[in-house]
Amino acid sequence: MNLTADIGNTRAKLAVFDGDTIVAEINTDHELTDLPTLAKAHPCRQGIVSTTAGLTETARERLQALGIPLLFMTGETAVPVQVHYRTRRTLGSDRLAAVVGAHHLHPENDMLVIDAGTCVTYDLIDHDGNYWGGNISPGMEMRLRALHQQTARLPQVGSEGDTPDVGYDTETAIRSGVVRGMEMEIEGYIRHFRKKYPALSVFLTGGDAQKFDMSAESCIFAPDSIVLRGLNQILAYNE
Repeated sequence: MNLTADIGNTRAKLAVFDGDTIVAEINTDHELTDLPTLAKAHPCRQGIVSTTAGLTETARERLQALGIPLLFMTGETAVPVQVHYRTRRTLGSDRLAAVVGAHHLHPENDMLVIDAGTCVTYDLIDHDGNYWGGNISPGMEMRLRALHQQTARLPQVGSEGDTPDVGYDTETAIRSGVVRGMEMEIEGYIRHFRKKYPALSVFLTGGDAQKFDMSAESCIFAPDSIVLRGLNQILAYNE
């Protein structure tokens, strides 16, 4: 079995694969506190680690204690798609793993993979397995925080709550401006790329994906495991 670890900016996701099947999946902290318990219940023969936040010393020690070969993924790791991104050294490994995972699930489709997390990333891969790159914009909490921190009077507003078409007070004006603005941004990207790829499939994933009022016709709500599935494919490709 294979261990996959996706350590993001706010949390870490771990999964154990038997072939292409997930047999266990957990969320944990950046210290990988729950890793020993997962590994004891599901012994693995190898693993792969992707991190955007870096590894703490405790997390590194817990990974090393597994005593199995580990592949620490970067943007330059060999992958089963053609990468046309010009600066692979600075390419986030989670972005690359997400498009590999999406392409593995639907290899016949042109796909736009949208990950709404700490940042919102838009990545394009065609049906021939050409990954053309993508764009990055601020995530929901980043936008809400910036409105408070970079103005004199606007309050800090959370993402949970009413989002009317027209804000009826300062709180709903900020929240609706951010949430509905992001919905329109996402819909704009989808319309733009469907002009070039009429049969484009859209994967929407990430911690904030469910907060958007997107129609099923617009996109597929992909599980957070899309990155983990991509990591599993990359590990197999590098054996």
